[in-house]
Amino acid sequence: MTLVVMAAGMGSRYGGLKQLDPVGPGGEFIIDYAVYDAIKAGFTKVVFIIKEENFSLFKDTVGNRISGHINVEYAFQKIDNIPKGYKIPETRSKPWGTGHAVLSAKKFVDESFAVINADDFYGRESFYLIAEYLKKQKDTSKAHFCMAGFVIKNTLTENGHVARGICETNKDGNLINITERTKIMRIGRQVQFFEEETGWTAVDENTTVSMNCWGFEKSFFSTLEKGFTEFLESNKNDLSKCEYYLPSAVKESMISGESDVKVLITNAKWYGVTYREDRDTVVSYIKNQVEKGIYPRSLWN
Repeated sequence: MTLVVMAAGMGSRYGGLKQLDPVGPGGEFIIDYAVYDAIKAGFTKVVFIIKEENFSLFKDTVGNRISGHINVEYAFQKIDNIPKGYKIPETRSKPWGTGHAVLSAKKFVDESFAVINADDFYGRESFYLIAEYLKKQKDTSKAHFCMAGFVIKNTLTENGHVARGICETNKDGNLINITERTKIMRIGRQVQFFEEETGWTAVDENTTVSMNCWGFEKSFFSTLEKGFTEFLESNKNDLSKCEYYLPSAVKESMISGESDVKVLITNAKWYGVTYREDRDTVVSYIKNQVEKGIYPRSLWN
């Protein structure tokens, strides 16, 4: 299985290339711990989706030190990687979103794969859950995908609001819908999300949310290619800012009947660096895990 890591984004709120900010006692990044946990779960290849201008930086830091432990590939998310017949608006400067990012990794993936964000610490259980689910799939009548479902109260930061995909599931634990909420935070004793039309609305703190930790069969790339073309066509009158999001592609696949998505609930606490102030919390958590023997003090030695 392959681990696909979305690392092309710059952290605007964080104020820098947050994926390459050390958080471990040996100078490790959050990415290092994700790859380490994925290896433990049985993944044998990692594909980093990055900006081409960051290639040397990634290879000299992350890539070179993990290449002795897992096969490493680099995919570049480029704004000009679009189907023939479509033009890039002169006003557009950034690529086409997370769905397009994953599509950029197609030529490097020959098997089932997981997709994660580079700046999120998911916990080892998430990788084991996804790996075990993908290994069990034998039914070829439709694609069977999965995602790690986090409890919303375990995914918040004290330093500001976060964006999360609020999930609805059926009685079998399969995903029905994801609603993106871009402003979620704890206010007093309640977890709430904000919308311009309705203001702040409370949500159950045990609600399941997506943290972009997915498991896919290889057939998902065909879904992404078709969906990206449809996205460009439906937005052809204004392609200056719109983005092709990964959850939207998953949703379309479910609606069409091409796939189902099992939500694998984990009670792991999410750690990430949405804001610069979050870093100290991540460093403290990693230190605690090292002291407990969950991770070695020097991850790759």
